[in-house]
Amino acid sequence: MKIFIVAVGQHVPDWAQTAYDDYAKRFPPELKVELKAVKTEPRGSKTVETLYAAERKRIEAAIPRGTRIVALDERGTNLTTKALAQRVKGWQLEGDDVALIIGGPDGLDPEFKAAAHERIRLSDMTLPHAMVRVLLIEQLYRAWSVNAGHPYHRE
Repeated sequence: MKIFIVAVGQHVPDWAQTAYDDYAKRFPPELKVELKAVKTEPRGSKTVETLYAAERKRIEAAIPRGTRIVALDERGTNLTTKALAQRVKGWQLEGDDVALIIGGPDGLDPEFKAAAHERIRLSDMTLPHAMVRVLLIEQLYRAWSVNAGHPYHRE
């Protein structure tokens, strides 16, 4: 199974890239994680609808056909670590590749979110995009660790 993290925004601080890379290299061969950064649409005087459409087109182009789409959304399902671990296990059992989508500065196109297979949230707080990448891959690694029986999660 492959997990794609599709993130709007191509540049992150060095600390965030270092942290992301550290977690990405820990995954086993049967659960690979790949980051696909897509260009943020320049803001200027464009309407939010125009921004959504341009970024949606880039996001959709980055997602391989047949991939399960999970949108990160502030109104999505709140998951515990164990619940995320169960989701990851389910995706693996179904044999689905999964794309977790991180929107741009204005979020994701509402129609794109509505069409996604799932919507999950990482926090009640607003987080910088670089931090979201790190938090997401860390939680995916933690979920894999729970499923593999490693003592990574404490109760």
